[in-house]
Parts: sequence; C-alpha cells; structure tokens
Amino acid sequence: MKKIILLLAIFSCAAFVHAAQTVRVQLAENLKSAQIKTSGKVYIQALNSTKRYKVSKSDTLNAWIVSKGKIQLGALTTGSPIIITPSSGVQLTFQKNTYTGKLYLIPSGSTLSVVEHTDLENYLLGVLPYEMSHTWPLEALKAQAVAARTYTKMQLKEDKSDFDLYNDVRSQMYKGSGKVYDSVRKAVTATRGQVLTYKDNLFNTYYHANCGGATDDAKIWTGSKEPTIKPLQGVSCKTDSHSKSYSWNATVPLKSINSFVNQNGLSGSVKKIKIAERTRTKRAVTLQFTTAKGSKTLSCAKFRLAVGPSLLKSCKITSISAKSSGFAFAGNGYGHGIGMCQDGAKGMAEKGKNYKQILAHYFPSSDLKTL
Repeated sequence: MKKIILLLAIFSCAAFVHAAQTVRVQLAENLKSAQIKTSGKVYIQALNSTKRYKVSKSDTLNAWIVSKGKIQLGALTTGSPIIITPSSGVQLTFQKNTYTGKLYLIPSGSTLSVVEHTDLENYLLGVLPYEMSHTWPLEALKAQAVAARTYTKMQLKEDKSDFDLYNDVRSQMYKGSGKVYDSVRKAVTATRGQVLTYKDNLFNTYYHANCGGATDDAKIWTGSKEPTIKPLQGVSCKTDSHSKSYSWNATVPLKSINSFVNQNGLSGSVKKIKIAERTRTKRAVTLQFTTAKGSKTLSCAKFRLAVGPSLLKSCKITSISAKSSGFAFAGNGYGHGIGMCQDGAKGMAEKGKNYKQILAHYFPSSDLKTL
C-alpha cells in the first residue's frame, strides 16, 4: 500500500510540473464584427451557458454586436463571451492568421474583442518565427524560446482581466500556431519548460533586435528607481555588427517632432535637438528640444515611440542635424537595447555557441531551470 501511495504521489507531482499552462492572447479589440473560418468541426457556446452548438464541417462564422453589450453568432445571442472550441486538428482562421486554441469573442459596450486561449508551449510556436526568423541557427532559436517562455510566465503573473498578452510588440509578436516551422518546433521542444531565474525567481527576460554593440541597464527603459538585478544590467556585444540594423540613418518629419513636444508642454516649432543625457553605452536617455518659446528635456524612449520606432530605430543616436523637412538622425541598433540582442544571439550561434552560452552571456548570473 505504501508503494502505491508513493507512486500516486510521484505521478501527481509530475502531472503538476508538466500541466499545460493556458495563455490568453488578445488578437483584436474594438471590433464591430468578427469573421472566423473553420477547417473542420467546432463547438460554440456562451460562457454563462452549458448548451453547446456543433458546426460539423468547415464553415465561416460571423459574429457582431447587436446592441450594447450583446453579441450574436448564428442563432446565439448573449451578453457574455462566446467560445469557439476547435476539435483536434482543426484550425481557426482570423484576420489571415491561423489558430489552434479556443477563441473567445468578448462583448464590451458597442464593440467586441477576440482572445485566444492556448497552451504556453503551443503559444511559443506562434511567437518564435515572428520574433526571430525560422531560418536562423537552431541554438539562437532555442535561446529565443527560453527568453520568450520566461517573459510569458512573468506576464501571466499580472492580472489583465480578459487577457494576458497582446499579439504585437506591446508584448511579443504572435501570429498563431496554425503554421509551424520544423526549426521552431525543434527549438520549443528541445527547451520545453525551461526558464531563466535569478535567485530562484523568474524575471523579465527582455529582448530586442539589435543592441548596436552593447546592451544597457534595464533601468533606463523601465524607469525603475530600484537597483537593477545583475542579469539586466547590460553587457558588451561583439556579434551583432553583421546585421543591417547595426547602423542606420533616418529623417524624422518636423510635423511629428512638433506634435510630440507640443503634447509635452513645449509650444512652437523645434529649431534644435541635442542629447541631454546618455548611458554608459552612449544610448540617449533624454533629448533637449528647443523652440522660439524655450527648451524642454524629454525622454528619448517616449520620443522614439511617438515618431515611430521603426523609423527612429533606437536611442543609440550618434548624430542629429536640422534639415528643411525635419531632423536627420544617425545611430546604431534597433530596439530598446535591454536584455538579449537577437542579432547578437544569431552571431554567437554562428560562431558555435550553444543556447545556454548565449543566455548566460546576455543574462549574466541567471540560472536555467526546468519547471
């Protein structure tokens, strides 16, 4: 009997450790209607009801707001979320991307949002190829899988009501797990359950496209007044210069610049911009804007987001000059510059480093653990 009890205890612990963890990803918001195409049998029901409707074959499902707080899909009209559950192997197509989890259509006032509920490991299959090319070295993809898994678990700790993560750069790029690349599946499977910790605690494993030669202390981006943990204090990077994102030039329209400063308390048209404060790696923390009405020092990170992060690729600015159409910027890197440099991870993998060495470099003093 003792052996049976012990075996049951071991089985229960194993089941707990490997239990699937659900991730809720917001795919869209503020919609008047939504169209979902199914590849096979699905079940439809309202969250507040046990009655299920079956759609036996591939079909196109249309849902829309019929009145404030009420949503309709076929014969079903309700004030609670509608759940579309695909059968095994069935895919749901929404806004040109395919998903394999449950889709929740959630009414809120005069609009609705679409949220997918899917397994964490399945979610990663739809993150990796859009955060890092599926053609990149497997070891780089493995490092990305661990970083993305850890970051996701940190987000699951926060209460966001209807969802945990966005499907874009506000969280992580995600386009569903309907299309899976072999390299991505290998990376996720090989690192299944693996996360990074510091002093036995998970932490935000930030990452970005290119650091321009060095990553920075997370404090400059998060704005925290607390000392940064060692894995996020920044490191040198010598393997990212191969990328076209390593150096860049951009002209930011004067209209965009004026809009930003005017919204932040400085009137007039900007005549001059200079870097007011830099980090040890030469990344601009603040910029000083000058108009005929005066000067004001503002956050470079906020400025970058306001004028377009794909235009002003980073705050690692090397020069600023006035032009008739706006201001010309030159700089290095792409992204916020915190945590893992993705181009650098690729470069390290191409030089023969494995994913554990890559993670140890970009997140020093962290520990790789399997949950």
